[in-house]
Amino acid sequence: MTQLLIDVLREPAKLKHLNEFAWAQLLRQARATNLFGRLAHLIEHQAGAAALNIPAYVAPHVFAAKRLCTAQHACVQNEAQNIAKALLPLGIKPVLLKGSAYVLGNAPAAIGRMFSDMDILVPRDRLADVESSLMLAGWISHIDDEYDQRYYRQWMHELPPLMHMKRGTGIDVHHALTPLTCRWRADSARMLADAIELPNLPGIKVLQPADQILHSATHLYLESEMPNALRDLSDLDLLLRHHSQQEGFIDQLEQRAQQVGLVRPLDRALRHTHAVFGTPLPTSTLQRLGKISQPVLDALYFDAYRCQHPSGKRWWSPIAQWLLFVRGHWMRMPLPLLVVHLTRKALRREPEAPESK
Repeated sequence: MTQLLIDVLREPAKLKHLNEFAWAQLLRQARATNLFGRLAHLIEHQAGAAALNIPAYVAPHVFAAKRLCTAQHACVQNEAQNIAKALLPLGIKPVLLKGSAYVLGNAPAAIGRMFSDMDILVPRDRLADVESSLMLAGWISHIDDEYDQRYYRQWMHELPPLMHMKRGTGIDVHHALTPLTCRWRADSARMLADAIELPNLPGIKVLQPADQILHSATHLYLESEMPNALRDLSDLDLLLRHHSQQEGFIDQLEQRAQQVGLVRPLDRALRHTHAVFGTPLPTSTLQRLGKISQPVLDALYFDAYRCQHPSGKRWWSPIAQWLLFVRGHWMRMPLPLLVVHLTRKALRREPEAPESK
């Protein structure tokens, strides 16, 4: 049962063969991985396409997940328009990232996508103006600690998280797609310049399809905590399946990764989506990826995709999670800064809040 959710996401027709115990396990795994909305859509689709015997207690959960997704997606559209309005006097069109970009751009990864805040990308040289305009519109930072403020502003690729005083909605304002001290340095300026404006929402942009995939992969493999690892990999699978229907897209994606300095996260994303979800890839790409051997790191990530619910944990899962935690920080900052940062976090005994974007 440890891979039940993965099996269903990979082959939704398997829903027809679940017993009541398996259904209960599936719902728990979906909630633990923030994939309940996506699972609800799959269940609804299978129920409409074939005879699907759903236990009576499942239907209310599916209905609730669908309602929550609908409400969240409407909130995202409203909030994106509020952000664009706040930045309009500056002549800046915010670029939405990840979940909000999928939803408003009608990307395939929008299906059942759930998240807690929004990410935007703006030019780094206008960051102070953007922060001021958002503060005037009601978004403020609740981080009071001087070190945390300096950590974000001096070393990271984003401002401290902002929250609206009345609506309680959160924004992460990025000025780059990788931290300033990161071992992977994305050409964020180039990706920002090539962003495309949404035809149905003037004043709001999203990254072009290839860059959306590259950013999603980079975000996943720079994380130090992995509660959304399987959800993010599922996003990548849906994006790759959709866009690879365009002839030559994967070749163009690999060329773009070379141009913006994100070859390594793309290679890992292609390997993992193919291994976990069976994402179709060209033979030439599979042959190239087959020559890249990282068995230990791959094993750590495969465990992370599976272990967010107790049914997927193995005896060595806590060790794997700790190693990924250390690696994520190691990738984002040099050793002296890493030692100081982790020491302060350990002494304060404050766990970092998981992201859900």
